[in-house]
Amino acid sequence: MPTNQTTTGSLLTALCPDLRAALTRVGYNADTLLEVLGPDVHAALGRSEPVPVRRAARRAGTLGTLIRLLLLGDALPEREVAAALAPVDIDRAVAAGLLTRDVDDVRAALDLRPLDAGEGTRWILSDLDDSMSRRTLTEDHVLGVGHASLSLLRATPTRRVGSVLDLGTGCGVQAVHAAAYADRVTATDVNPRALWLAEATAALNGLDIELLPGSWFEPVAGRRFDQVVANPPFVVGPARIEHTYRDSGLALDGASELVISQAPNVLAPGGTAAMLAAWVHVDGEDWRQRVSSWLPAQGVDAWVVQRDVADPALYVGTWLRDAGLDPRDPAAQARAEQWLDAFSAADVDAIGFGFVYLHAIDGPTELLAEDLMHGFDDPLGAEAIAYFERSAWLRRAAAEENLVWSTRFVVDSATALERVYLHGEFGWQQQVARLHRGDGPRWQHEVDESTIALVAGMRAEGLPLQELIELLALAHGSGEITEEFAADALSVVAGLVRHGLVRPG
Repeated sequence: MPTNQTTTGSLLTALCPDLRAALTRVGYNADTLLEVLGPDVHAALGRSEPVPVRRAARRAGTLGTLIRLLLLGDALPEREVAAALAPVDIDRAVAAGLLTRDVDDVRAALDLRPLDAGEGTRWILSDLDDSMSRRTLTEDHVLGVGHASLSLLRATPTRRVGSVLDLGTGCGVQAVHAAAYADRVTATDVNPRALWLAEATAALNGLDIELLPGSWFEPVAGRRFDQVVANPPFVVGPARIEHTYRDSGLALDGASELVISQAPNVLAPGGTAAMLAAWVHVDGEDWRQRVSSWLPAQGVDAWVVQRDVADPALYVGTWLRDAGLDPRDPAAQARAEQWLDAFSAADVDAIGFGFVYLHAIDGPTELLAEDLMHGFDDPLGAEAIAYFERSAWLRRAAAEENLVWSTRFVVDSATALERVYLHGEFGWQQQVARLHRGDGPRWQHEVDESTIALVAGMRAEGLPLQELIELLALAHGSGEITEEFAADALSVVAGLVRHGLVRPG
């Protein structure tokens, strides 16, 4: 990046109207890219295999020129690039840091790719990574749209809100996404280069985003937001900073602890946070208790979803490759030794990763932390909002003694009863019965025959819960509901409501 970052940032931002016109004219968008490349070659692009993409791009005219220039990093004749990028002036693009000259050819100095996260194509500017050619990432490297960014995009609630804070915006992809559902978007980052690129990304998409420099929540001290999104530098390891996009300088899972513990302070009443986080699994300690200790005692309903657990060796190797390092290289091996030594010293036997959702409430903090490591397709954003609505109903039911008993519950249309049989000495023998939700996170609850009978009677025009349980007790040979029977039934119903398998009618 040129020395005078402020000047260069202004030049890149000033270039964006012409650049947007060029990208629009050529059809450099997510849909056309898939159409021109075809699904197989597009998949090769995702696997960082340039040859099939280059072969397809050669037949795609000016769009192919931009694919080779911006996605593959090829050096191309200046005349060819000028034709594809018109009305962008090549000299201005070089001065702005978008392009660089390579003898008689021109190369991209930045990554510029189209993304459709549900509201049409947006263009995202970031630093070039090593996906198509080997390169060593600098400390202030600004990551593009990686797997973590995409997972957070899919996991973020998108109901209409007044204000959003994007904490640690990086290239600005989460802020750009938020502009589609928020009236006002504020984005922060400690890395000046990230703010430079986020400003250009916003300008390229014609968006007005407030960008503030500073560490963690300091730039927005005293302010409140309806929603917070964060893809912080959550990588778990020694207290060091090698790359600002992933390293916080805090030991182990200190970055996740800081964000989770302080995010409630910037939530407006009823506000929601959606964040990526990681936590260590320490020998003899429940990871749920660890995350729970990061939350305040009052004012938060928290839903923590663990999506993956990695052993230390796999975790370290993954992040070494992420930085463009070869784990076989002696320097990378020395770094891995230090990393694994830090894990051993803290008795870390695994690292968990997932989503943390917080909802500002008036009352004692509640937490549900659970594993959700099976596959599912539906995004979690809408489910998070529905989860907090169901959780609020359960709090109300706990406060109003007769509410749950007088409620008529209905079975969600996506809920199915599944029975598993294995063949044995006496033929088919049932091993387990489950209520299985067929959409969203696809939860499964193992159930007994009493629960199956109880749920079978749930319908909008049916009996309230108390009468259903009385009938169930009668069927079991008892004319009255014992305290234990009632408590068990309420616990089962609450669990099914919390996961959306049944709902109040």
